[in-house]
Amino acid sequence: MFGISCQLSQQYRRRCFRLQTFRSLRPVQPLGFRCDRTAHVLTSRTLHTCTVNRGPIVQFKLSDIGEGIMEVTVKEWYVKEGDKVSQFDSICEVQSDKASVTITSRYDGVIKKLYYDVDATALVGKPLVDIETESSSEVIQEEDVVETPAMAREEHTHQEIKGHKTQATPAVRRLAMENNIKLSEVVGTGKDGRILKEDILNFLAKQTGAIIPPTLFQEIQTSPLVPPPGAAKPVGSVAAAKPPPAMPRPVFTGKDVTEPLKGFHKAMVKTMTAALKIPHFGYCDEVDLSRLVSLRAELRSIAEGRGVKLSYMPFFIKAASLGLLHFPILNASVDEGCQNITYKASHNIGLAMDTSQGLLVPNVKNVQLLSVFEIAQELNRLQALGAAGQLGTNELSGGTFTLSNIGSIGGTYAKPVILPPEVAIGALGKILVLPRFDADGQVVQAHIMNVSWSADHRIIDGATMCRFSNLWREYLENPATMVLDLK
Repeated sequence: MFGISCQLSQQYRRRCFRLQTFRSLRPVQPLGFRCDRTAHVLTSRTLHTCTVNRGPIVQFKLSDIGEGIMEVTVKEWYVKEGDKVSQFDSICEVQSDKASVTITSRYDGVIKKLYYDVDATALVGKPLVDIETESSSEVIQEEDVVETPAMAREEHTHQEIKGHKTQATPAVRRLAMENNIKLSEVVGTGKDGRILKEDILNFLAKQTGAIIPPTLFQEIQTSPLVPPPGAAKPVGSVAAAKPPPAMPRPVFTGKDVTEPLKGFHKAMVKTMTAALKIPHFGYCDEVDLSRLVSLRAELRSIAEGRGVKLSYMPFFIKAASLGLLHFPILNASVDEGCQNITYKASHNIGLAMDTSQGLLVPNVKNVQLLSVFEIAQELNRLQALGAAGQLGTNELSGGTFTLSNIGSIGGTYAKPVILPPEVAIGALGKILVLPRFDADGQVVQAHIMNVSWSADHRIIDGATMCRFSNLWREYLENPATMVLDLK
């Protein structure tokens, strides 16, 4: 019988494996004696009967993380050989030329082998680690799933974006099923919109009015979202863990150092090389934000009462979206040969963000459908992810228009570089208090901000860029006019 089973398909052998595993758990003495007597002769039979006690060693492979990425750089290992891990424990952090991704374990077991050193290049589809799994039927079933690439990518929903598909791990789906919760009704706060255990528990608490004990959240990674008003900040939150700014010390090594470009720096080379082929049209103007400053001062405390920090950027972004409705060519993209233009329906407005990993441009999706408060909420989330180095592919891809708030660091004017395949970008300078004449000719104090625009001059003429800038400036200088066009 054993010789015949060697000729069966791999799927049938797995079924045999599960069946014999079940039988081995029964208190049948002859079977247990037979395993001990023949273990040194039949290697295959040892796999089927003895791995129940110690568990099989599984090769944990790097799944496809999308965007055509075939290799990543291992930035940090969170485990070493011999460490015991559980499901959802962090294994390592990898970085592509688009985003950083934390890889988490799918198994309970012991790390037996690390395949890469820090800063080494890992290939998609190749093993990252070997894990000696704990013996259980659930683990054995997941081993079968790992060997099917399409299903493996579906299980690793935290590594790949699949449109509007609900993203959750099997354990989270099981928790939702046990509580009769539809995942489509739960808002995911994890990376790439992934639904976490915490999201299920919070949803359950809202539906039933129950108070979830703090112990249920002790092993759940703290969400980067701002807590609701009146709630105490969690101990492990990004805001609490952020150290005070310190002046960097100059480094002098005494010798030249050459190293290869990796990660985001490598991506910048590729993007800026492509941008060099675009003829940039530049346009600058100044905006009087005095009324917006007063309006924000009134709304700031209200927003903070809802647990959201309200800056000027939500107003800048919403005004840009309202302007794009009138000038859709600025929210378009062209193909590589500049033969076709695609007008984008969604206003995915990017915000250039200075992070510890370098300059990143996450974007706020579907701004045309969001209120100023909702934009502020999303910006709070993106800034928290950026500070923690956890911006993922979903946040960094799909942009259609970009604003760079270079004024938050300093400077008034800039010459922003377009991010292909986008066709326009704006750079916002520092808000300065300057003297200006009012309608009666009196010198008054005004809050002035300079803006610098760049447009793809192959498809956008100067007049179009100027008219868009005038409309955007009108919305900001008279914020009440935005109310007329809000939907």
